[in-house]
Amino acid sequence: MKRVLTIQDISCLGKCSLTIALPVISAMGTETVILPTAVLSTHTMFEGFTCKDISDQIEPIKQHWLKEKVEFDAIYTGYLGTIEQIDQMRALFKDFKKDDTIIFVDPVMADNGKLYPAFDMAYAKENAKLCADADIIVPNITEACFMTDTEYKETYDEAYIKELLSKLNKLGAKVSVLTGVSLSEGKTGVMGYDSEKDDYFVYQNDRVDATYHGTGDLFSSTCLGAMMRGKTWQEAMQIAADYTAHTIRETMKNPAKPWYGVDFEATIPDLLAKLN
Repeated sequence: MKRVLTIQDISCLGKCSLTIALPVISAMGTETVILPTAVLSTHTMFEGFTCKDISDQIEPIKQHWLKEKVEFDAIYTGYLGTIEQIDQMRALFKDFKKDDTIIFVDPVMADNGKLYPAFDMAYAKENAKLCADADIIVPNITEACFMTDTEYKETYDEAYIKELLSKLNKLGAKVSVLTGVSLSEGKTGVMGYDSEKDDYFVYQNDRVDATYHGTGDLFSSTCLGAMMRGKTWQEAMQIAADYTAHTIRETMKNPAKPWYGVDFEATIPDLLAKLN
């Protein structure tokens, strides 16, 4: 059985970060080891949430794993709250990276042309360095623009996306994938570039007119889970895009009108059926 280490915050209530990554990757048949960076009472869309930074535990946990000679087939980082944590991740990559270990980075920090309130340009630049250490990165368009000093555009064409991908790959990652890419009306999906093969990949599906917290985490977790099942990164991106869209559609049918996350628990059987 393959083993993945995923490093993100954990919201005790709220479907995002580790509370998505752990069940989804595990259900897809991969042992999933977690390293929480912070513990929140809920995710940040709730008012009055509590948050406990646990950066001081990362190094002791890492040293214990090194002592136990723990190895990972993939290391996956999501939301990291501070520059210190980014530095800790870069050191962790060096300690656990083997020739065949996949480093998968989702540089969560921005959307819709703006950085999240907790972050600034210094943080964005450090995230660019983290991406340089990765094999695969999956930023959205906003995050890619901040990391590459590119003007953010609401309206764009394929040439703009290709230029952005080229800049991302120059950071150092072998494969760069942009999420939330819409190349025609009513469509959205991903576009990626493999710098070693000089090969582009585009996948678009029907846009779902709804927004939910945690769908980016669902996409990334599904993608890595599929890769651990032997899928190519292109196949994994397609599976993840379709599954995320399917889960949003199913959530919209819920008469309870859930607002803080998608009903991925109900759609995991559909994902496994597609994989098998």
